[in-house]
Amino acid sequence: MLKLPCFKIAFCLPIFLALPACMHVSPQSLSTQELSEQSSIDRIASQQDVEPILGALTLDQAIARALKYNLDRRARMLEEALTFQQHEVSRYDMLPKLLAQAGYSSRNNDKISQSRNADDGSLSQSRFVSQDRDHTVSSLALSWNMLDLGVGYFGARQQADRALIASEKRRKAMHLLMQDVRTAFWRAVSAQKLGTEVRAANQMAEEALADARQAEAERLRNPIDSLRYQRQVLENLRLLEAIEQELSTAQTELALLINAPLGQPISLVEPDFQLDSGTLAMPVATMEETALGANADLREAHYNARIAREETRKTLVRLFPSLNFSYGLNYDTDSYLVNRQWNEAGVQLSFNLFNLLTGPNQLKLAEAGVALADQRRVAMQLAVLAQVHLARQQLANAQQQFKRADAIWEIDRRISAHMDNREASQVQSKLDRVANQTTAILSLLRRYQALAQAQAAEARMQATLGVEPQIGSVDDLSLAQLSTVLSNQGSDTKAAGTAP
Repeated sequence: MLKLPCFKIAFCLPIFLALPACMHVSPQSLSTQELSEQSSIDRIASQQDVEPILGALTLDQAIARALKYNLDRRARMLEEALTFQQHEVSRYDMLPKLLAQAGYSSRNNDKISQSRNADDGSLSQSRFVSQDRDHTVSSLALSWNMLDLGVGYFGARQQADRALIASEKRRKAMHLLMQDVRTAFWRAVSAQKLGTEVRAANQMAEEALADARQAEAERLRNPIDSLRYQRQVLENLRLLEAIEQELSTAQTELALLINAPLGQPISLVEPDFQLDSGTLAMPVATMEETALGANADLREAHYNARIAREETRKTLVRLFPSLNFSYGLNYDTDSYLVNRQWNEAGVQLSFNLFNLLTGPNQLKLAEAGVALADQRRVAMQLAVLAQVHLARQQLANAQQQFKRADAIWEIDRRISAHMDNREASQVQSKLDRVANQTTAILSLLRRYQALAQAQAAEARMQATLGVEPQIGSVDDLSLAQLSTVLSNQGSDTKAAGTAP
């Protein structure tokens, strides 16, 4: 019967015990308690190092908070950092490989060999033990493959371009974030401005509707006139409710963008808004030149084309023979060896003969990738030029719409002042007052909406041109410093006229 030493049994036993565990791995869903605990941890992590909002929030501060605390932006920055780390790691692929090995070998009997006579084929009566039953082997070997060196070099260059692509994606995400913050901020300002007026007008409209229904029930006026009166009041109520619904989500959207606690009221400071005439005064040729040099999408297309060209060079390098240099230090405890320690050096040249058949197709595939990347770059360039013209036209249209909405609101404001005088004289009916208030509120809302669209169009123009504030690393700046930098660089737009 085969007998094993105790230490060998102890060595093999954990392996045999682990085999059943490897064969019984089943999916395990997260429990409700685990999900709840993780959600609590994530919620705490989302607010970690986020400064609380003290006092009223300006537009610059809102943009600064979004740039510093927005969770999606944090993810983009981590993605960029990850790609740069991958670039750092990829450079090690060009280094030689230094491999340290150690092993132990054991057998339950001696390794015995016999010799056979070459002339008559008879076996020798002598038997030879040529190896210890237990012995250890260790080595330290250095190898450098020239083919891996070439492939690693071009791979590192590709990874460097991918890191730059991640930077361009972060820039694009920053442009979109600033655009969304501007739009949400002005919507929240309009909600803050109009909330009290909408509630007061709603209450007055409900009172007018109740009076009209009571008058109809008591037959104090013509039924047709009473019903028409009620319909006009209901129509005004419908408009007021639509305005209230439009404004109800503004605070939540802004809080999400700046990573503020949801449901917590945010007091906002309405900035002076002035139409930006400088951007439209810039010649179109200058805009096109700026966009061709700084647009994030176009720069990304350039890097992708460069990656495709590096892939062609990698393919060409792989077709060359592989030349490998090696040098190693070895040691074996086997007592039957005369030289237990030895150094070993070698040079190996190898070539995959199938490369002669597959090489031309591999090169054609790489060249097709280059052609595709170039075509995408050309298409992106034309798309960016079209975006410049469209963004410029949209900015001009949005500014014109704001001017028109501001003029209409000014007229309605003056009408409201006259109607207030008539109300003091008790000349107008309650329906007239409700209709007048509803019209004034709707006009002011449309003014704010046009203002938000003008802000969004300006931010879209900046994103198309690839222009952004030069703020450096947001991690190196405090929130107050970042707000100051944005203010000094004119991140907030200023315009004519401010709603009272």
